[in-house]
Amino acid sequence: MGVPGTTAADRSAPAGDVPGRHGAHDSSAHDSSAPHPASPSSASPGSASPGSASPGSTAPGSTAPGSASAGSASPGPATSHSSSPRLPSSGSAPSDRSSSGPPPHGRRARASAWEEARAVADRLGRSSPLAAHRLPLDRALGHVLAEAVVALTDLPSFDTSAMDGWAVAGPGPWKVCEGQGILAGREAVEPLPDGHAARIATGARLPADATAVIRSEHALNDEAKGLLHATREVVPGQDIRPRGQECRSGDELLPVGTVVTPPVLGLAAAAGYDALIVVPRPRVDVFVLGDELLTAGLPRDGLIRDALGPMLAPWLRSLGADVTEPRRLGDDAEVLRRALLSSDADLVITTGGTAAGPVDHVHPVLAEVGAELLVDGVAVRPGHPMLLARLAGHGPCLVGLPGNPLAAVSGLITLAEPLLRGISGRPVQDRCRAPVHEEVHGHPHDTRLIPVVHRDDTVVPLHYNGPAMLRGIAAADGLAVVPPGGVRSGTEVEILDLPWASASPWTEGCFT
Repeated sequence: MGVPGTTAADRSAPAGDVPGRHGAHDSSAHDSSAPHPASPSSASPGSASPGSASPGSTAPGSTAPGSASAGSASPGPATSHSSSPRLPSSGSAPSDRSSSGPPPHGRRARASAWEEARAVADRLGRSSPLAAHRLPLDRALGHVLAEAVVALTDLPSFDTSAMDGWAVAGPGPWKVCEGQGILAGREAVEPLPDGHAARIATGARLPADATAVIRSEHALNDEAKGLLHATREVVPGQDIRPRGQECRSGDELLPVGTVVTPPVLGLAAAAGYDALIVVPRPRVDVFVLGDELLTAGLPRDGLIRDALGPMLAPWLRSLGADVTEPRRLGDDAEVLRRALLSSDADLVITTGGTAAGPVDHVHPVLAEVGAELLVDGVAVRPGHPMLLARLAGHGPCLVGLPGNPLAAVSGLITLAEPLLRGISGRPVQDRCRAPVHEEVHGHPHDTRLIPVVHRDDTVVPLHYNGPAMLRGIAAADGLAVVPPGGVRSGTEVEILDLPWASASPWTEGCFT
């Protein structure tokens, strides 16, 4: 497979502050590394009012960047409780594996660095490419080109008029040719004699020997004398689209890896294509775990609404995947095992059950089915109990997301997005960076992903960024990647795109 990893039976179960099911051990729920409130001039949807702490953040001044939460144990370095070797970033194999099965709850595998985990997901995707196939243009939208689009003809394939008006030959005034004129889509007409003019429509084939086109509004037809006069200077070649102006036959129009958008379809059709060779959309199954989830109505009696089922499918589709209707499996290990073994998808997404609680079945089930664990915990907040695995026997890849909503978003961006990009052959996008508007507290040892909005030439962190919250990300333009220890005001940080965020001129593509 070309991607190093450990088997699920070799893993050390992740654990954190409080063993629990839906990401409860993600200590970012109560760490003090949340950003300071935004200033009144930069307040935005999802931000807290100045001078007050918001849910998921701490009061200003409670900690300095890089410090631990007051009154709580500081999470140790990602290496401090390692019971299995760090996932290598090269092709080397891990050593000293244990085959005795999962360790007791409360211990965790050595978490992969955030950048390392993303690289592993990308390599796994590119080691599992999908076979290209030919699709007619009306079915190719959203796919990725597996073969370059090469011009099959010159564009335009003959000299054409760029405007409605008059085709003229030589200097004027010009004698007007009789008839209805030259229309688009008609066969070639007789050459235009010197000193003559003929009506012509936009897109019509230019008659041989014509030297220019005069727009209708810049011409005066003296019908009494049968002469055409120009009201402006006529430049040879004006308003003519010469053959091959856009491309010559054999020119590469679009490279491999291009996403097929509506303009791509139009260009391909103009260049003579009826079908394109594309990579199929990766097929994704979403399995929602948890007996405590409701699909309708208000939370009640200890039950909560499922936020991930409605969110994940459209998010994954925006990443170019074909997604089946999410399946709700509850907290049943056998049902999960059967669902994994029967899936014919390229990627399975599970939500919840990746921690070390009494009904967290993902790790034990992966061990039972012989899956290979490639990433077992990531040093990122929120979302560190995420995982990446490959099922045995050329089975699907699996991304296990924490159950807390923003922690699941973190896992989606960290593991699922680069994996799907690799499977579908999409190129890696250039990284975008922007300065933060204010000081942002960091986790002592882990990367933080924080929802932000752009303001002027900076990004402003949003509050409501705890692992169980979606209010911040719902208002965000992107996610800021904050390194361990935090950053001072004005420091540039990497900005991760959200697929639907609109572009702003200053971003140069950061949010698109």
